[in-house]
Amino acid sequence: MQGSKLYVGNLSYSVTKERLEELFAGQGEVKQVNIIEGKGFGFVEMSSPAEAQKAKDALNGTDFEGRTMKVDEALPPKSRDSRGGGGGGRDNRGGGFGGRQRSRY
Repeated sequence: MQGSKLYVGNLSYSVTKERLEELFAGQGEVKQVNIIEGKGFGFVEMSSPAEAQKAKDALNGTDFEGRTMKVDEALPPKSRDSRGGGGGGRDNRGGGFGGRQRSRY
């Protein structure tokens, strides 16, 4: 594992940062915990990639407060510049969404 930050998914909405930190502390030193409110996932940063790998191996697929946790290495956030855009490639020939293409003559 390259990084020390883990994605933790399929969490119950009632899980607290303290409870998640307590769970992961059994696998090593926890540097930071962040739960995304109302989304059922969060992130746990361990003190080293080795500890992150240990936590992933030990906790992925286990039951936590009635749900099967998904634990994986966190991916870096996507750049907002590269998200693409809709509607590119138009050349003003008419048509549009669901309409007929207009004749150019």
